[in-house]
Amino acid sequence: WGGPSHVDLFDYKPRLNEFAGRAVTPEAYGGKQPPGGTILGSPFKFRQHGDGGVWISELFPQLSRHADRMCVIRSMHTDGSAHGEALLNLHTGTSSLVRPSVGAWVSYGLGSESENLPAFITISPPRGHGGVQNYGCAFLPAMHQGMAIGAAEIPVAKAKISNLTNSEMDRSAQRQQLDLIQSLNHKHLHTAEADPGIEGLIASYELAFRMQSSIPAIMNLSDESRETQSLYGIAESPTDNFGRQCLLARKFAEQGVRYIQVSTDYTWDHHQKNNEGLVKECAQVDRPIAGLLTDLERRGMLDDTLVIWGSEFGRTPTAENTDGRNHHPSAFTMWMAGGGVKGGFTYGSTDDFGFHPAENPVHMHDFHATVLHALGLDHKQLTYRYAGRDFRLTDIYGDVQTELFG
Repeated sequence: WGGPSHVDLFDYKPRLNEFAGRAVTPEAYGGKQPPGGTILGSPFKFRQHGDGGVWISELFPQLSRHADRMCVIRSMHTDGSAHGEALLNLHTGTSSLVRPSVGAWVSYGLGSESENLPAFITISPPRGHGGVQNYGCAFLPAMHQGMAIGAAEIPVAKAKISNLTNSEMDRSAQRQQLDLIQSLNHKHLHTAEADPGIEGLIASYELAFRMQSSIPAIMNLSDESRETQSLYGIAESPTDNFGRQCLLARKFAEQGVRYIQVSTDYTWDHHQKNNEGLVKECAQVDRPIAGLLTDLERRGMLDDTLVIWGSEFGRTPTAENTDGRNHHPSAFTMWMAGGGVKGGFTYGSTDDFGFHPAENPVHMHDFHATVLHALGLDHKQLTYRYAGRDFRLTDIYGDVQTELFG
């Protein structure tokens, strides 16, 4: 959450240091007029890793060991230079209207593999910049709404799910109460003959009742071995919190949850002290992400689990406030692993300074179409009729990037 700097993490640009402290000339920018501003160099060393030679910054030493599992897209671009707009584009495909989130579309398209768990769970979601819309279901039936565990500013070890327990009523009494409410809901549904809203409400109530017995055991990490917890950096600083989130994600995936979203807090928005901020943030997430990939692989889950790393946009190659970088939706990096994508593969490129895509540009609509394709869904066919027209995640846009698959 906030926009990690692509030119410091995955998009190696040696010319940043060559031009550090001065403006880029048209001659150095391929004869074209470059964007304004003073170039900010990067102090971080890059190396090529794995058989595929994927460029990764020294800030991700643990993740770099998984380079041959990674499919890196360095030519992402999106709409919206403000966090709220760009985050809604990332999570819902649009920022101008209330639309279902990616997870809700996946839930709608694939259904649930578990009777006792929702198809879509979001762990520690930030409250701002779109808030619940980033995991909402909009006009899709209520059962496709993402279930939130805690919030970004709450350590996940202390996070709770709202209304999961009832201190005033035992399960037998709750069942009787629910049966009464559901009988009224079914009566309304019979009168309406067909109403997706009522149908979704009935399904959600039943799922919520069953979750009371299934969720607590999954959220308890004490059943995991010390070796597994150490793999994620749990009980260690600074990785404990994000490590817990990633381990929970694996446990939910193992139990059949279709779409799991794990978020950092609003901490990557480095308008000042970009280098200092990146060192801190990467240290918190590097080991947990690497641990997740290792754990999925050794459990035989990575082949059919698509892991996605990304944010709403990147950061400018130019300086802001002397040592910071501004928002940059024109070019940034996202990567995927597992789920049938090519490992050790880099797709697309940016210009010599990371301002704009140079080869194989991938818009956010293209990315969404590609993610759905990886899950076996045709983004043009996954539609829902609402207010007199058919809607889809990619609206009237989006091309599947077939080159990303082996």
